[in-house]
Amino acid sequence: MTTLQTDIPARLDRLPWSRWHWRVVIALGVAWVLDGLEVTLVGSIGAVLERPDTLGLTAGEIGLSGSVYVAGAVLGALLFGRMTDRLGRKKLFLITLAVYTVGTLATAFSPNFAFFALCRFVTGLGIGGEYAAINSAIDELIPARVRGRVNLAINGSFWIGAALGAALSLVLLDARVVGPVWGWRAGFALGAVLAVAILLVRRHVPESPRWLVAHGRADEARRIVERIEAEVEAQHGPLPAPRDFVVNYTAARPESPPMRQVARVLFKRYPQRSVVALALMISQAFFYNAIFFTYALVLTRFYGVPEGNVALYIFPFALGNVLGPLLLGPLFDTVGRRRMIALTYVLAGIGLALTGWAFMQGWLDARGQALCWSAVFFLASAAASSAYLTVSEVFPLEMRALAIAIFYAIGMGAGGFAAPLLFGLLIETGSRGAVMVGYSIGAGLVIVAGLLALRHAADAERKPLEEVAPPLASEDGSER
Repeated sequence: MTTLQTDIPARLDRLPWSRWHWRVVIALGVAWVLDGLEVTLVGSIGAVLERPDTLGLTAGEIGLSGSVYVAGAVLGALLFGRMTDRLGRKKLFLITLAVYTVGTLATAFSPNFAFFALCRFVTGLGIGGEYAAINSAIDELIPARVRGRVNLAINGSFWIGAALGAALSLVLLDARVVGPVWGWRAGFALGAVLAVAILLVRRHVPESPRWLVAHGRADEARRIVERIEAEVEAQHGPLPAPRDFVVNYTAARPESPPMRQVARVLFKRYPQRSVVALALMISQAFFYNAIFFTYALVLTRFYGVPEGNVALYIFPFALGNVLGPLLLGPLFDTVGRRRMIALTYVLAGIGLALTGWAFMQGWLDARGQALCWSAVFFLASAAASSAYLTVSEVFPLEMRALAIAIFYAIGMGAGGFAAPLLFGLLIETGSRGAVMVGYSIGAGLVIVAGLLALRHAADAERKPLEEVAPPLASEDGSER
């Protein structure tokens, strides 16, 4: 059997940070900005959509629309994740962005709840596919020494989109600008315009050289790496020698691994990693979706915040969520994955439980509630981002996108689909105690997940992806 030796992973990992890396991060990382924009628009306009002169939705229908969006994301992740491993990262991160664009533009023309829910489903399809295609591409292009902090920062950029969505809703819902009847439609249309602009930029991001080598296209991979190296050298001068790390491929092939082989890897080779990934994804999905999809409803129902002012309370919340991954991210590369995942998950759970108790006792006003949530989600944002980092780096290259999709789908299906619907119903009761029950469930889930990660998570910091999980087509990772 012919063996192919390649130093391409080492050549990519030794590169100094450059303008080229910034372009990749901006072009691909905008997926989370778009998701944040979508979720926040729905959260900020939730009360507006209850008005009879808009769509006249009930609180339960608003929660259901959030669950439908998540259901689309689950299906999109599974469908496009498999295609990403089979057809390549680049083809899919272009296709998924196009699907998102169609879905969010159509949302702007919704005449009723059924059409609105269908459009949210299509938009979710695109966003779910983005998670699988983008996470795998970013991890394979970013140097190992900074993979943790970069991945966390990109995932945290969701909240830049959240702030943008809040600002759009604040301006567009103002009667002096567009007004609530048409303003929410304009917000979704502007999201589609942003997506088209990013689609034009994303065309210039190359295919992952790692993926190309694993699929028998070593010459193409070498040419891409040489172009990247030439650009980086033009900025930084001669490059350091790559680490003495060579991957031996004995079975590079164009097709993706069969599902039976994927199952063996997940449940026989890496069962502990699979359990940790599952716990992290389910708990963070419930934690986030439970609170954020019903954020506007809590403010309007329990604190009497006018529907036009809901977006103002998004900004401190978004700030805490952006700063968490940015400030704590470097520690995931230095202190280590296991310790930081456990620390952020457990502290976020304790913080949510304490905030929920204060809410139930009536100790907080709307401003105090927003500030408490901001502090909690400073930690929770880093924790949730680390879940996506974990599932994207601890499984073999040939099934990386599918692994991301599987755990994202299960996590969002179990935690993300149920949480918005459950909290919508709890809020409709008008009981603070009932809502506190939901907060307690979310807090308990993330604390258990954090303790599990402390015991069983992989020490992947500053290691090449091929060292963390050898490719299936390598000598160390081949299935015979």
